[in-house]
Amino acid sequence: MTEQNQASDTIQATPRMVPLAVHAQYIKDLSFENPNAPQSLLPGQPVPTTNVNVTMDARKLDAMPNGNTAYEVLLHIEASAMRGDKAVFLVELDYAVACSIAKDVPDQHHHPILMIEIPKLAFPFARQILAEVTSQAGYPPMLLNPVDFEGMYREQYLAQVKAANASAA
Repeated sequence: MTEQNQASDTIQATPRMVPLAVHAQYIKDLSFENPNAPQSLLPGQPVPTTNVNVTMDARKLDAMPNGNTAYEVLLHIEASAMRGDKAVFLVELDYAVACSIAKDVPDQHHHPILMIEIPKLAFPFARQILAEVTSQAGYPPMLLNPVDFEGMYREQYLAQVKAANASAA
């Protein structure tokens, strides 16, 4: 019997380097208020209504020795749970990412990377922090739905274009 060589199903490729580096992810600020505890934690309470607001911001940091551009991107999440006019809890989280973009990436591409891609990377971590904090405060974990950062960016960009056109007219 002869042995036959079978073609390998694996494809070998050189990994493509992403022009982005994440240097750190961290809680920049976290505030949790539980103003009506322990009454708000007693059984038989109606389900509270929740409100969540997510915003992003980015700021340029000092230049890096390798010529790459460093930034801090901030994901700001405010969430509240209310029963009527009484706050059940209020939470604010500033979750930050220190990152850099390769020097060969054109400047016009920095803003979309910072306001879409970095928040996409950071959101699952921020979501987990909010779930843990609300759980540790005695409530069911607050599980945030996914956020369409690309859609938010597009809406913000269109609003800026409209404002620029209105002021030019």
